[in-house]
Amino acid sequence: MKNIFLLFGCLFIYLFSFSQPAPKPYGALPSARQLKWHETEVYGLIHFTPTTFENKEWGYGDADPNIFNPSMFDAEKIISALKAGGLKGVILVSKHHDGFALWPTKTTNYNISQSPFRNGKGDLVKEIEQACRKLGMKFGVYCSPWDRNNPRYGTSAYVEDYRNQLKELYSNYGELFMSWHDGANGGDGYYGGQRTTKKIDRSTYYGWDTTWAITRKMQPNANIFSDVGWDVRWVGNERGFAAETSWATFTPVPVQGESKTVPGQLDDKQNPFGTRNGANWVPAECDVPLRKGWFYHPEDKDKVKSPAQLFDLYLKSVGRGAALDLGIAPNTNGLLAEEDIASLAAFGKLVNESFKKNLAENASVSSNETRGKAFSTLLMKDGNPNTYWASSDKDLTPSIEFSWKENITFDLIRLREFIPLGQRVESFEVDVFENDQWKKIAEATSIGACRILYLNTPVSAKKIRIKVNASPVCVTFSEIGFYKKADL
Repeated sequence: MKNIFLLFGCLFIYLFSFSQPAPKPYGALPSARQLKWHETEVYGLIHFTPTTFENKEWGYGDADPNIFNPSMFDAEKIISALKAGGLKGVILVSKHHDGFALWPTKTTNYNISQSPFRNGKGDLVKEIEQACRKLGMKFGVYCSPWDRNNPRYGTSAYVEDYRNQLKELYSNYGELFMSWHDGANGGDGYYGGQRTTKKIDRSTYYGWDTTWAITRKMQPNANIFSDVGWDVRWVGNERGFAAETSWATFTPVPVQGESKTVPGQLDDKQNPFGTRNGANWVPAECDVPLRKGWFYHPEDKDKVKSPAQLFDLYLKSVGRGAALDLGIAPNTNGLLAEEDIASLAAFGKLVNESFKKNLAENASVSSNETRGKAFSTLLMKDGNPNTYWASSDKDLTPSIEFSWKENITFDLIRLREFIPLGQRVESFEVDVFENDQWKKIAEATSIGACRILYLNTPVSAKKIRIKVNASPVCVTFSEIGFYKKADL
């Protein structure tokens, strides 16, 4: 009889270890399209308009379309170079502030059909889009709301023109992963033949709620990027990095004297940090040009960011739960310069080689308390982002230990929370077991989709502990990994 009770007792404990429910979601949560955006991590923003041929950073809208003639343009060569750099997506500046459309739009005569490109029959948006599809890259569009060429700018008629431009881009170029909208609006320009200044009320002029309803209807999987963020927020600088503490949740704050937040009107001091327990899931994009500026300038040949600089930006953007958006600038031939291609290739190789081997794969993993076998510690090293370990509801500060038979040497630590359930951890530390005691080697705050810690000096150890110091609810991790940075 005792043996029967013992058997049933063991069976109950065994089954209970599988039956504990999943953790309850915490706070604002990412949408399905935002989860796909998080997977992208690094993408490019291509600037290529008549401004390139003027050797300027800003076009006034007065450039003759005849100067746009990239005789060697090859979309596949450009996209191949970006893919070699580890980029997973491309956003094409389909119309910049100069108003020149890179597709044969019906909304304005100031478009690519008036240029010599492909004998006036070209569609550069289509060529880039097709190259992306062929090479397995995501595709998105940027269409500037400010138009320094259109004489209707500043009137309600132009707003309809702009919305029709978006409708064309949304209809004719397949599924988009992003619809990107700049905050630069209103000012001096050419406006159909007259150099003048036009001012608009950015809080009301574009009717963004109506405009972005078009995006939601026609491209439901496209993440909307804007200054204040609807799906993705601007990080608040054009230097390519987020703050040390960077929350994916966000509640935008209007600038002083304004009653609400609209693109171009916000207190962007909070953008690098986000908002702990913010109202919505709005992660940061860190945009930065590969060169000195967003457009190609031959005199900037020696100002292309090096692979080491790009890797540092990767750690401070992707490694802080954000994304890295690299500005890409084709030259007047319609190709990337050799120095751009070389730097991208070396950067892509550095990231790939550094994170190719997770040293945790051969480790034994244990925790002081877990949620059960359905949330095993082994799930943190299985390479599957859809599985995760979780602590019990009563354990808000768990410790997780990794141990090896021999020392491992590492200088990169990567952690990922299971963000479909929210961003939970508020602070943690990394310890190694040395001289019969634990020694702290690193600490940080926010984790979210990804947190990468880089140690300036590699560490050797055969026991490592991740210790959560603060969390309002139980903890989830889809990955904890230890890596060694590759040599350049």
